[in-house]
Amino acid sequence: MKVNSFVRLRVSLVSLITVAAAAAGVAATTLAPIAAAEPELTASARIELQGAVNVRDLGGYRTYDGERTKSGKMIRADALGKLTDADVAKLGTLKLQSVIDLRTQAEVEGLGADRLPPGVPLVARPIDDTGMFAKMFQAISSKDPAKQHELLGDGKAEQIMGDVYRSFFTPDSLSKFGQTVKDLAATNTATLFHCTAGKDRTGWLSYVVLRAIGVPESTAKQDYLLSNQYRAASDAALREQLKQGGYMENPDLLIPLQEVRNEYLDIALQTMEQKYGSFGKFLTNGLGLDPMTIAKLRKNLVS
Repeated sequence: MKVNSFVRLRVSLVSLITVAAAAAGVAATTLAPIAAAEPELTASARIELQGAVNVRDLGGYRTYDGERTKSGKMIRADALGKLTDADVAKLGTLKLQSVIDLRTQAEVEGLGADRLPPGVPLVARPIDDTGMFAKMFQAISSKDPAKQHELLGDGKAEQIMGDVYRSFFTPDSLSKFGQTVKDLAATNTATLFHCTAGKDRTGWLSYVVLRAIGVPESTAKQDYLLSNQYRAASDAALREQLKQGGYMENPDLLIPLQEVRNEYLDIALQTMEQKYGSFGKFLTNGLGLDPMTIAKLRKNLVS
């Protein structure tokens, strides 16, 4: 597919999704807060917006030594290109130091640049998605059930996701993840980071930072998995609209691409262990963090 055609397809599908969500009554503001799976997660606050569904403040998580992560310091999100004026005003109350966009240029062109409060710096730090979205939209645009099954069925979608998580350890991705952690260590004001769905690149980065500052691994993993709950309604609405619009006969083929799963996180963790041997060595040798930076990170993000 040519780039311009690909971008136009993205735009048309985004418009479809927006109309679909409105028609189905699943705008983010109508979604009830999701109860956390364990007490450790109850303090993490979802930020309710109309134009993004997976936005949350990572404050309130308890660390091994009984402290808690600070609120108003580290915010994870999905894409911010569809925010309403009210959403932008709400973000303005968070006193953001910067917004770090981990999306590729193709994703930005197809889904829209971030809408941010005046004066908030945007840092473009694209991390490769290994063509996941290109493959997804190629399948959708074909409108061919056999082609879609060929591209996504029989475990192919899961393979695509596995490739995404393995790619977190390329030199370019490591450099950009590492720089984002350094940015979080260098300021004690609020930083927001996001990708497209706020679940894979953003989810891995959140998991790494939470563990680096002393949050138990089990809690960091539960935070990663919460994206499934926060995204469930909008993802289901997309699948229904693709079916009703004649794009996909079996839109459930998209579910492995829409979800986060323990299996995906395990791929990243196994790759990390193979390359570095331990989480600590991954922080130092993989992400390039020295002990002083890790200490500053904890000081900035933990009460």
